[in-house]
Amino acid sequence: MTTTPPRPHRPGSPGSTDGPGGPGTPGPSDAERLEALGYRQELRRSLGVLGNISMGFAVVSPVVGLYAVAQVGIGVAGGAWVWALPVCLLGQLLVVCVYSELASQWPLAGGAYQWSRRLAGPSFAWLTGWLWQFAVMFANTTVAYLAAPWFFALFGATPTPAQLVLTAFGFMLFCTLVNAYGINLLRRFVSLGIAAEAVASVLVGLALLLFFRKHGLGLLTDTLGAPAATGTGPLLSFLAVVAVGGWAFIGFDACVSTAEETKDAARQVPRAMRWSLLGVGLVVILNAVAVPLAHPDPAAVVAGTDLDPVTTAVTAGFGDWSAKPFVLVVLISFTACLMASQGGAARGLYSLARDGVFPFSAQVRKVNRHGAPIGGLVAATLVSSAALPLGLESTAIGSLIAFGTAATFLPFFLLTAVALAARLRGTWRPAGEVSYGRWGTPLNVLAVLWTGLEVVNICWPRALLAPPGAPWYQVWAALLGTGAVTLAGLGYLLVRRPQRLMRGPGQDRQEQDGLAKAVI
Repeated sequence: MTTTPPRPHRPGSPGSTDGPGGPGTPGPSDAERLEALGYRQELRRSLGVLGNISMGFAVVSPVVGLYAVAQVGIGVAGGAWVWALPVCLLGQLLVVCVYSELASQWPLAGGAYQWSRRLAGPSFAWLTGWLWQFAVMFANTTVAYLAAPWFFALFGATPTPAQLVLTAFGFMLFCTLVNAYGINLLRRFVSLGIAAEAVASVLVGLALLLFFRKHGLGLLTDTLGAPAATGTGPLLSFLAVVAVGGWAFIGFDACVSTAEETKDAARQVPRAMRWSLLGVGLVVILNAVAVPLAHPDPAAVVAGTDLDPVTTAVTAGFGDWSAKPFVLVVLISFTACLMASQGGAARGLYSLARDGVFPFSAQVRKVNRHGAPIGGLVAATLVSSAALPLGLESTAIGSLIAFGTAATFLPFFLLTAVALAARLRGTWRPAGEVSYGRWGTPLNVLAVLWTGLEVVNICWPRALLAPPGAPWYQVWAALLGTGAVTLAGLGYLLVRRPQRLMRGPGQDRQEQDGLAKAVI
């Protein structure tokens, strides 16, 4: 093995020349570290840190995140809704702290499943992985469906529900084809999406704020009578916006999904998660502030007569000519988000299937000649597409959004909770590139409190977050959807007993011994 020039790594880190054997001893390569963790290098490892950041940035996506929450946020809390976003961002940064310690020690695709397997045990790990997978796959359904209207907006057409569903399916197939050609082509398409994000988010947001502002900063503390109109007080309205705002800051774990395709993953994946979340978070907050200040009539959003405040603010500032270019940029951003998220879902399925613990594992674990998890791609596309017919009923897609948000935060809570329990028992001490030392436990406690609060907050049935006249099952969608997927997972766990094929926390010592042998 060729010895690389010395770099300022911690002793024994991947790529370090100060391995366990002492100064000048080469540290384990990424493939050797992966082998020590029990797996062969099957995916193509070609991403640098910028490529990994781009995956997280595309999935978190300031354009997609803002469009998903801006209208609801303003409608529930007026201009004051923006103050919920820093709360959500800080809460998610706490989750990133815990994830960084885990990803640096175990840089594996399918992080939620792989990490909890080592922290708690097979049964808990399998259920966590199951919940995370379905949350991502149904989130992909939502993104594909929400992208479809922008395609018709390019031509000024009004689609039928069936046309929206078929177009969303077309987006899904296109993204599957790009993913099937491997991580390098995926990276190029995602980079195009990020360039579109920069135009649609950073430049437009700054222009709206600096040159097209129509209201004073006092609007940012004005609820515009929204709490009274919805029959709630300021506190309950704020909690509802925090529940919705959490959607804008999920997806950074896409960086973990491509860990086995990232060079020096133990160092770079934690860095990518942090920078992608911070970058998206600041852009979302910038635009969330700019849109109501540049909007000609924010009260119309509260009244429900303007369902697209972002486009209204842009066209009011830049003029009607900007509508079509802006639509094109938004469409590209949605496509890049779907593409990167679908790739993450496929890699999570691949991680479960190679252990033989997912339905049809022999097929799902297949990797094609491009180094892409083709079996996982096909499975993820089938599951996501199977939920698209819900879009034929306009209110049903809202249920899918509510479920997707709740089902994403539930694995966040479960994983941070089991990491805290392992710390307190003394069975896990962070031993990777990232460790917060004595601050690790307090940060972990805060992450558990934040994610637990958000799970309860999102699942709490609220009529004000559902369309007027929505059926009861949409009001209860988050709790019902999460419960249904959990029960299905428990049923599979009891009947097929996939946990029998998995090793538990006792493997840690075996893995450490294997990693030591890899550098001798």
